Amino acid sequence: MDSRPRETDAPGDPANGAAPPPAAAVAAAATGGVEITKPRNDKRGYRRVVLPNALECLLISDPDTDKAAASMSVSVGYFCDPDGLEGLAHFLEHMLFYASKKYPIEDSYSKYIAEHGGSTNAFTSTERTNFYFDVNSDSLHDALDRFAQFFIKPLMSPDAVHREIKAVDSENQKNLLSDPWRMSQLQNHLCDENHPYHKFGTGNWDTLEVKAKEKGLDTRLELIKFYDSHYSANLMKLVVYGKDSLDNLQNLVENKFCDIRDIGRKPFSFPGHPCSSEHLQILVKAVPIKQGHTLRILWPITPNVRCYKEGPCKYISHLIGHEGEGSLFYILKKLGWAISLEAGEGDWSYDFSFFSVVIRLTDEGQEHMEDAVGLLFRYITLLQTSGTPKWIFDELQTICETGFHYRDKGPPIHYVVNISSNMQIFPPEDWLIASSMPSKFSPDAIQNILNELTPGNVRIFWESKRFEGQTNLTEPWYGTSYSVEAVPPSIIQKWVAEAPEEDLHLPKPNIFIPRDLSLKNVEEKVSVPFMLRKTPLSRLWYKPDTMFFTPKAYIKMDFHCPLSQSSPESAVLTDVFTRLLMDYLNDYAYDAQVAGLYYAVKPNDTGFQVTMVGYNDKMRTLLETVIGKIAEFEVRVDRFSVIKEAMTKEYENFKFRQPYQQVLYYCSLMLDEQAWPWDEEFSALSHLEASDLGNFLPHLLAKTFIECYFAGNIEPNEAKSVIQHVEDVLFNAPISVCKPLSPSQHLARRIVKLEKGLRYYYPAMCLNHQDENSALLHYIQTHQDNVKQNVLLHLLALIGKQPAFHQLRSVEQLGYIALLRQRNDSGVRGLQFIIQSTVKDPANLDARVENFLKMFESTLYQMSDAEFKVRCASLSTYLLFDLALLHIMFQS
Repeated sequence: MDSRPRETDAPGDPANGAAPPPAAAVAAAATGGVEITKPRNDKRGYRRVVLPNALECLLISDPDTDKAAASMSVSVGYFCDPDGLEGLAHFLEHMLFYASKKYPIEDSYSKYIAEHGGSTNAFTSTERTNFYFDVNSDSLHDALDRFAQFFIKPLMSPDAVHREIKAVDSENQKNLLSDPWRMSQLQNHLCDENHPYHKFGTGNWDTLEVKAKEKGLDTRLELIKFYDSHYSANLMKLVVYGKDSLDNLQNLVENKFCDIRDIGRKPFSFPGHPCSSEHLQILVKAVPIKQGHTLRILWPITPNVRCYKEGPCKYISHLIGHEGEGSLFYILKKLGWAISLEAGEGDWSYDFSFFSVVIRLTDEGQEHMEDAVGLLFRYITLLQTSGTPKWIFDELQTICETGFHYRDKGPPIHYVVNISSNMQIFPPEDWLIASSMPSKFSPDAIQNILNELTPGNVRIFWESKRFEGQTNLTEPWYGTSYSVEAVPPSIIQKWVAEAPEEDLHLPKPNIFIPRDLSLKNVEEKVSVPFMLRKTPLSRLWYKPDTMFFTPKAYIKMDFHCPLSQSSPESAVLTDVFTRLLMDYLNDYAYDAQVAGLYYAVKPNDTGFQVTMVGYNDKMRTLLETVIGKIAEFEVRVDRFSVIKEAMTKEYENFKFRQPYQQVLYYCSLMLDEQAWPWDEEFSALSHLEASDLGNFLPHLLAKTFIECYFAGNIEPNEAKSVIQHVEDVLFNAPISVCKPLSPSQHLARRIVKLEKGLRYYYPAMCLNHQDENSALLHYIQTHQDNVKQNVLLHLLALIGKQPAFHQLRSVEQLGYIALLRQRNDSGVRGLQFIIQSTVKDPANLDARVENFLKMFESTLYQMSDAEFKVRCASLSTYLLFDLALLHIMFQS
């Protein structure tokens, strides 16, 4: 008898009239009756399967999906790199994409995925390598057959190996001037040289080619040896997500993946902590590439994963990272010392972990670093001595449970990557939930972590351009200049004692935790937004939730203000206004974000925009507060100065953008009739004072029209009531802030039309002279919005995307970034090639693009009718999936 579980093993919600669902629905698994905890409204089927070769799999059946996806997590990362061959695991990740014995034509896997509406990628981390793809649901079978060959019999030709080393080197070149990469490697460098955390994981031409040859090593043979000795089925976890039934998915997986070798490889482990005593109690001063001051305080701690159901790090990071009244950030911000603060567990494995607090300092905060660290340790002492209030844990548990059960159904490709990674760490019952929902209150577990956050256990990394010329050491892989000095506990205790006396205290109960999660009974069953209300002051578009049935809503309000972009000064002042508005609201609105209700106020092309997304229960409360703050806005000189300083650094750091990002900017600047050059805006900012904003704001809001969009779990009368309230506050008050626009003042964004038969060049020097990369953006403007033309352009981009990548990156090795994409500027459509390179200048890159276009034109003419129909079908599925994602974006 066949004892395999069938689809009834993963029930959906109870039938009408049944008892309410339990706290967490479960999906029975195939082995040992294991139950996989899943969200209560998740109707997908789940099945755990272990193949005879010890490959553990999770199958997910979703009859409603238009996209299928798969992810294979291999428990081999760059910690396994042989000494002297840095980057070999990462290089192997690249090479497995090329070809296999069954599919020997180079890049045939990527070609198949692209032709069938999909995408593919991979990443290598410390202890894992993850390969993944998505594809149209009806193409999963053949896609899986090609994917499985990565792990059965890949081919690694000498020519491909040589070319792909260049791609790895180009990838590394892209990162050399990136502060996150540089500072991460500096932290790795300052630890025990015998621990793999010390390694350089990316690799480059020097490590994989030059030094390998100097040692008499053949990189290709070492690559094959590494693959044969490390890649074993028992170290792999596979997730397959498809439209088929669980039985069909199981048959498919058993057939495709049964030939992966199981060599019984013992799982790799890396015991011990990277930091010995000599790497603690240190202050590292480092020189970044960009302007700004950052303080990183790190402690080695017991990994949270060992007690993830208790979640001590989640509890502690919630408190140290809090931004409400009485929090560490609240005090640092009040003193004018901090721009942002983040806290939580950073780099971790089962054997080691770091807890980190990252503070972005103002110029004044840079002068008070010791006080900032002193206040941090004083707050930690408060947590250590004030007990562990259970109500805080209960709040977090409620928030996490609600978030899990009402989480949005995102793209399958993201879902499978997340789960396959979880499968390497957690037991089957927690594959979906992982460590996201602490369920056991343990004061001892929390106290144990707090007891590790001591002055004797700390590493402080302090980054600032002001340290230029004051350092004496250089990190070898990225060239970061730094110095190290000892900071014994006595010094930090002195900082604590000398820090200003401030009222640090625990947060108050969170008023934004949703209590009403019921679904509204909306009669309008429409599939597209419709205009619900229109006045001379505003227009309201409305779309009730008819697809996801979650207690969430989405609000977007565009404030059209003609003055906002009338000059560089106006554009900058509008930006300052929106930043100050969020700055003023932060103490109050932070709790909303914690509870799953997010908002933003940002400038846009015609004024500024207020958006909200999340649980609808307290959304109106938050929106009315935001609108009230707009109506009563006053310029605070101290906060204006902080915002101006932060914006000044952002403008100064424009030159450190990647070259490909700079060419994208220059293209937008040329096409957008109302865009102002960054240097003109920077010049305007330098002369602005708080009084200028005070004078500007009444003029900005004096002529306003509000375009509104409400979607999700909200009734039409409620939406109309909200907008009426907004009009009453802003337009109808005794002293009104806003006045209506005249009909002729309504703005339309204009895009420059490029005349046919003419070529336009915009050469620009890379603003960062240290950057050896050059970049090209080759843009072809095609048409203004037209349904048929839009579809044809989309089809052309879909057909050309993979051949362009293969030719320009894989074959010609022009650079790690080599993309073909559509472009949409306010309804003006086009096609663009983006290439960043260290081997060719822009003129040469442009010539290669022109050559590719000639080759591609020939390919299009030779395409058969059958192949053309396949591509059209792929596009149809792709567009349907995009439409579903659009619904998710608006309601999640």
